[in-house]
Amino acid sequence: MSVTPTHPPQRPVADRCPGLLRPHVAQDGALVRLRLPGGEVGVDVLMDLLALAGRHGAPVLQLTSRGNLQLRGLPDPLPDAFVRGVEATGLLPSATHERVRNVLAAPLAPGLQPLVRDLDAALCADPALADLPGRFLFAVADASGSPLSEPYDVAYRARSLTEGLLLAGGRGRPVSSTDAVAAVLDVARAFLAHAPHGVWNVRDLPAGSPVLGGLDPVPPAVAPPLEPGPVGEDLVAGVPLAMLRPGHVAALAEVAGRVVVTPWRSLVVRGGAAAATALERAGLVVDPASAASRVSACVGAPHCAKARSATLPVAADVVAALDARGTATPPLHVVGCERRCGARDGDLVAVGAPDADAVLSLLPGDRA
Repeated sequence: MSVTPTHPPQRPVADRCPGLLRPHVAQDGALVRLRLPGGEVGVDVLMDLLALAGRHGAPVLQLTSRGNLQLRGLPDPLPDAFVRGVEATGLLPSATHERVRNVLAAPLAPGLQPLVRDLDAALCADPALADLPGRFLFAVADASGSPLSEPYDVAYRARSLTEGLLLAGGRGRPVSSTDAVAAVLDVARAFLAHAPHGVWNVRDLPAGSPVLGGLDPVPPAVAPPLEPGPVGEDLVAGVPLAMLRPGHVAALAEVAGRVVVTPWRSLVVRGGAAAATALERAGLVVDPASAASRVSACVGAPHCAKARSATLPVAADVVAALDARGTATPPLHVVGCERRCGARDGDLVAVGAPDADAVLSLLPGDRA
């Protein structure tokens, strides 16, 4: 076991990103990933998905680092009733483009949602763009730069209501808000035309790639990830270990009709600040000082065939121990193998930890 900084994994040539119509079969059964462009979703949809998950697989919804949802532990092949049930939620508007609808948006900027919807509609309307890799990531950012902390491929960053920047590969150019969708998708089309075989992301393109033609170097403008807690009248509610459970959603239903799934294991609840105590009682995280806001994990054993440790219970024990200590720690990610799935830049990554004590012994200040 070790604790190490993250580093890019070696990428196979095959694109194995799952969707509903092309699930991934893991050790615990089939896994499907549902895209939520912009992260916005109805609480009633979350309730319907949890009901489907409970009938057919593991009764949780996993939040992903791209603001999407995963259901796992499902039968292989997927039952027709499960597929029809997911389709009835409206989360599969395009069977051909389901895996490429990866669009992050600033979670605290609801005014960007119309642009997100336009981008999603234009993406699905172009048959050629169905060939994008499932890991290609679009982003729509506000003036602060949220969520440009994530490894996007092409983004639009609004600087006002009428103009902003097209961004890709550390470069960019000014673009009007009315031209933003077309400009973003032009970069995606150029990627399809010029990216070498096996290259999934703009950051992996060779120097001088025509995909970045006409773009100039731009200084980064990156807002930090959201922490749990009130933001004005809204609330950022952390989801422990990114596992959204029926009790969480039942409490959310008492507060809001819609929420925004963020790429940081949390939800933005519009107008939810006043209900922070109730949501905390339901198990959501509303205090940035809680260790649950800094500890994450891959799904681990027995769910993943490659994992050699049960990461979720270990991580839960780590959270309890850190909260009991009341001391701050850096972001910590517990994984079951050297692939380090789900690790983020800046995380300390505990690989193959058999228990919480083994993880804690490797943290700064605890090493022998």
